[in-house]
Amino acid sequence: MDFDPRSPFRRRTALEAGVSAKSLRGPAFRQVLPGAYVAATTTLTPLVRARAALLPYDDVAWASHATAARVYDLPIPTIAEEHVSVARAGLRRRHRGVRAHVGGEAPTRYVDGVRVSAPEMLFVEMAGVLGLVDLVVLGDAMVRRRLVTPEELVRFCSEVRHKAVAAARRAASYVRAKVDSPMETRLRMLIVLAGLPEPVVNLEVRDERGEVIRKYDLAYPAVRVAVEYNGKVHVLTLEAWEADLGRRDDIDDSGWRLLPVIGSGIYRDPLSTLRRVHRVLLARGLPGTPLRLDDTWRAHFPGHADAA
Repeated sequence: MDFDPRSPFRRRTALEAGVSAKSLRGPAFRQVLPGAYVAATTTLTPLVRARAALLPYDDVAWASHATAARVYDLPIPTIAEEHVSVARAGLRRRHRGVRAHVGGEAPTRYVDGVRVSAPEMLFVEMAGVLGLVDLVVLGDAMVRRRLVTPEELVRFCSEVRHKAVAAARRAASYVRAKVDSPMETRLRMLIVLAGLPEPVVNLEVRDERGEVIRKYDLAYPAVRVAVEYNGKVHVLTLEAWEADLGRRDDIDDSGWRLLPVIGSGIYRDPLSTLRRVHRVLLARGLPGTPLRLDDTWRAHFPGHADAA
């Protein structure tokens, strides 16, 4: 029989192929999951782990939830175990390290030969696991990877039946195109959940010839205000620092107000970020800017004293 140790296999399969139990315990092999092995030289990628999780199911299951997200290489928090789904409860199997869900007739697709939840279905599945902001991060990343469009996501969530569909519908309404990173999503959600007008994502500023001369992460073009997330690259290299200085000179000349935000302004002290943005929008007279911030953001950015 064909036996390729580079792909996950069961102990019984190895024994039938002539691999001794002693060899299986030796340095030539490693366990991917309890009862699932692979050659020690094989890199344990999400795809390899998904194949191992599906071994007991003989093609009646597919990778779903966090496992599917990892196969698609999408940004999610660390989630324990591998996750698979089956059409009905009677098809579930006990397998240590793997959590089995009942997915009904959920749409699926194949990624490198592994059956996984379709992106729009994965979004709904993760609505039962993630909070609002992390779910929007996931949706924005799906759109960025061209796995789905915001319109397709909203439409699917409006039609599918699932216990987490209410959370999925809410999150889908916030998913946008052209978002470059998870931190840009978090910054936008912080602003919107505080009741401030939603900024334009990745606004392109053009010169009189129509050429793009500047691009802002989040912008309010009506009052020339831009809010941008600055990662460590902006402060760790002299070249990036000098480029930022030159860019800010150009921005000042054109009348734009740039509000840079770093990680601590989202995770540790989001209130100070909101106050800065709020103050500038009020000063510049942006229509629709409330006099007071909404407290909805506090439940979704709880890592600081003011959120209590």
